[in-house]
Amino acid sequence: MIRKFTGFTALVAAIALTTFAGAEGSGANAQVAAQATETATTEAPLTEEVVPVFVENEVVQELPAQPEADSENFADDVPQADSLRALIEAMPAAGQLSEELQCLAGAVYFESRGEPLEGQLAVAKVIMNRAEDRRWPSSYCAVVYQRSQFSFVKNGRMPRIRTGSTAWKRAQAIARIAHRGLWNSSAEDAVYFHAKYVRPGWSRRKVAVATIDTHVFYR
Repeated sequence: MIRKFTGFTALVAAIALTTFAGAEGSGANAQVAAQATETATTEAPLTEEVVPVFVENEVVQELPAQPEADSENFADDVPQADSLRALIEAMPAAGQLSEELQCLAGAVYFESRGEPLEGQLAVAKVIMNRAEDRRWPSSYCAVVYQRSQFSFVKNGRMPRIRTGSTAWKRAQAIARIAHRGLWNSSAEDAVYFHAKYVRPGWSRRKVAVATIDTHVFYR
């Protein structure tokens, strides 16, 4: 009986010793792992610090060139003609005119569409000459819409144009011809004009340069 108890006691002691040793071993392993992790963290190579570089001068990126708004200044083909009428007929299709040429053609259309072609060209020349003269605004549209200058302008607006009419197509062609200087006018330097059936007071102080059908032109 005593031997059995002694053997049982020895067995319990052995199990306890094994359990303690295993626990101690686990603790040692955990400590070793923690130390390894700390060492790895401590000894991890540092990444190179990125330092921003500031330039003293402004850096400007060039933008691609934009197409010109008014292609009439850069047209390649100049029609050859021996008369203004032939030149108008030879002008290629206008497409969409720039705003400035729309204003110029509008003035030709409303002021002189019933006049001969030479008279319509002379009206265009008056608009252009004013835009180049310091006494008037510096653009076709500003000249056309200037207050109390052209009777067809109402409340700062141009009346509706019959865009499908032959008169409008002709006015567009004349505006382009005048703008590009493709045909000289007998009223080349004129800046005023009026109908022959009226005699405005200012006309007495101006020099008449041409009379074309029902219009008299002055400088």
